[in-house]
Amino acid sequence: MTYRRDLWEVAVSHHGVVTVASADDAGVPPVEVRKLASRGALRRYGHGVYVHRGAPTSRLTEPAVAVALGGAGAFLQRESVFDLLGIGQFNPKRIRVGTRRRVRRALPEWMALESRVDVPDADITRYDGIPATTVRRALEDLRPRMPHERWRALLDEAELRGLISATEAHELKGGWNGRRESAAEYHAAQ
Repeated sequence: MTYRRDLWEVAVSHHGVVTVASADDAGVPPVEVRKLASRGALRRYGHGVYVHRGAPTSRLTEPAVAVALGGAGAFLQRESVFDLLGIGQFNPKRIRVGTRRRVRRALPEWMALESRVDVPDADITRYDGIPATTVRRALEDLRPRMPHERWRALLDEAELRGLISATEAHELKGGWNGRRESAAEYHAAQ
């Protein structure tokens, strides 16, 4: 098989996205990735992140690119998790990505990268192969940032779809105590 075909197979299994690391795992040297990009087979998004022009893309391609640009250990967070899952009515201007390490590369305007050393491994999962915070964690992160009624509707929809358990939903509902907490009060209680 050719390197182009090998990269196509990598891209198909990763929503159209190819990274230098995933190409290397498939046996394609980094220099060949750059050659194929210069020949137009790959579209470059950032340092070591490409989309294969021959592979099918979907609504998951852009979030997958954003996480790849965030580097190792990056994950979707906050409303980007709900947008990925099609829960609620979100149309964020930027895809929110969290990471626990420093990233010094230039990033596209449609992506917001935030240092999130407060997110433990237990709060990170994968949806359709894309690393993201759990729905429970995303709900906790959004609680102080949105109106109570809208947050509650989001919680109910997540429970209805089976993304959080009834126990988790009950625990999250209890955090409101019948009033709107400020972000500082919420984080102080945690």
